Amino acid sequence: MSQFISVFDMLKVGVGPSSSHTLGPWRAAQQWIQKIKEQNLFDSINTIKVDLYGSLSLTGKGHATDLAILLGLSGTDPEFIPVESINSIISKIKDTNTLFFNLEKEIDFVNDDIEFHREFLPFHSNGLTFKAFNLKKELISFETYYSIGGGFVIQEENNENTSNNTDITFPYPINKAIDLDSYCKEHGKNISEIVFANENMLRSENEIYAKLDNVWNTMLECMYIGCHTEGILPGGLNVKRRAFSTHQKLIKGSKYNNKEEWVSAIRSTEVKFREILKWVSCLALSVNEVNASLGRVVTAPTNGSAGVIPAVLMYYMVIENHNATIEHVRKFLLVAGEIGSIFKKNATISAAMGGCQAEIGVSSAMAAAALTELLGGTPSQCLEASEIAMEHHLGLTCDPIGGLVQIPCIERNAMGAIKAINAAELALEGNPEDAIVPLDKVIETMWETAKDMNKNYKETSEGGLAITVGLADC
Repeated sequence: MSQFISVFDMLKVGVGPSSSHTLGPWRAAQQWIQKIKEQNLFDSINTIKVDLYGSLSLTGKGHATDLAILLGLSGTDPEFIPVESINSIISKIKDTNTLFFNLEKEIDFVNDDIEFHREFLPFHSNGLTFKAFNLKKELISFETYYSIGGGFVIQEENNENTSNNTDITFPYPINKAIDLDSYCKEHGKNISEIVFANENMLRSENEIYAKLDNVWNTMLECMYIGCHTEGILPGGLNVKRRAFSTHQKLIKGSKYNNKEEWVSAIRSTEVKFREILKWVSCLALSVNEVNASLGRVVTAPTNGSAGVIPAVLMYYMVIENHNATIEHVRKFLLVAGEIGSIFKKNATISAAMGGCQAEIGVSSAMAAAALTELLGGTPSQCLEASEIAMEHHLGLTCDPIGGLVQIPCIERNAMGAIKAINAAELALEGNPEDAIVPLDKVIETMWETAKDMNKNYKETSEGGLAITVGLADC
C-alpha cells in the first residue's frame, strides 16, 4: 500500500529557525509527554534530562534546539504560541531554574539538564533522548526520538511512515512522480485536482480550504512582518535585515493599512525585469529573516527553505496575475505539497541527511511545479519544471556559519525562488516528451548524492563556509 503524506504534513505552521532542529525537538517533547501520560508516569517525575546527538547537537545552539525543548516541555504548541511570549517563558526557566512541566507542575530544571553530544546515533543524525527520574532519582522513562526533517519526528522502532492513514483507500495512491503523471493523463485532471481528491478522504472540502487558507495567511503575514521590520538578526553574526530597506525602495511610498491592501499596493508598482528580481528576492528574504528571529513561518518543506514557496506564489499574485484569488493560492499549495511528499518518500527533506539540496532544492522544485500549473502548464510540464529546479540544486551543501539559519541560508531562499520561476518558464516552452531526465530520476540522483556527501556538509557546521568563514570574521 502506498504511503500517504498529506499536504498539511509538508506545509506545517510553526516557529523558526529550523524545522528539524527547532520544530522537530519541540514536537518530540510533546510526544514524550503524551507517552509518559499514557504510561501513568507523569505525576511521578521529579527530574528531566535531555541529550542531543549528532547534527542536532553540533548546530543545536544556533538553531535554538535547547529553547525549543524547553518550550515543548513547558506545554506550549509551536503553531499557536504567541511568539512574543517565547522570551519571557525561557527567561523565567533560566532565572528560577524551574520548569512548569506541561503547564501542570513545577520541577527543578537547570541548563545542564540539556546536554550536547558530538557523537551520532546510528539510526539518524538528528537524535535526542528524554530521561525522567522520580524523587528517589530512579530512571522511570528513557525514550529516544529522531527529528527527520520538516518537523517530522519518529522513534527508531517505527518506520518513516509519517501517516496513520494506511487503512484508508485513497483514490490516487502516489509513491512516485510517474504515478501522479499517469493519473492526470488517465483521468484528464490537473495535479491539484488529484491531490485534492486524496486529501478529501481525510477532510471535508471546507476543512481542506480552511487549512490551506491558514497556511497562506501565515505565509502572507510572515512576508508582511519581514518587509516591515528592520534591525539586526539575533545570534551574534550581526546580520542586518535586508528585506526592510529593499521593500522601502520597491514600494515607492504606496499607502496601505494591512497585508491585504499591501498586495494591491505591490500590484501597482513598476514591473521591469530588475524590479521583479528584487521583489521576489525581497519576499524570500523577508520570510527567512522572520524565521531567523524565532518568528512564525510555514515549513515548505522546512523552515530553512520557508521563503521560496511564498515568494513564488506572491510573484504570481502581484506580477503575473493581478486578478489571482484564493482559488489560485489553494491550487498552488496543493501541487507544491504533493511534490514535496514525493521527494520525502523517495529521498529526504532533511539537510542533516542530504545537505541543502534537500531543503532549498526541494522547495524550489515544489514551487516550480505549482507555478507551472497556475501558468497553464500541463501536469507533465509541471513535473518537468520540478525536475529542472532540482537538477540545478544537486550537490548543494548545508554549511551554516555559527550553526545559525542565516548565512548562507537566507540568501539561498532568494536564489531558490528565482530558479523555480526560471524552471517553470523553461518547462512551459518545452515538450515534456523530449525531456531526457524525468523527475523520478533526479530524485533518485539527489538521494544518491546525499548518501555520498561528506557529513561535514550536512548541517554540522564542520565544513564549507562554516569553517572558512569563522565567527571572528563576522
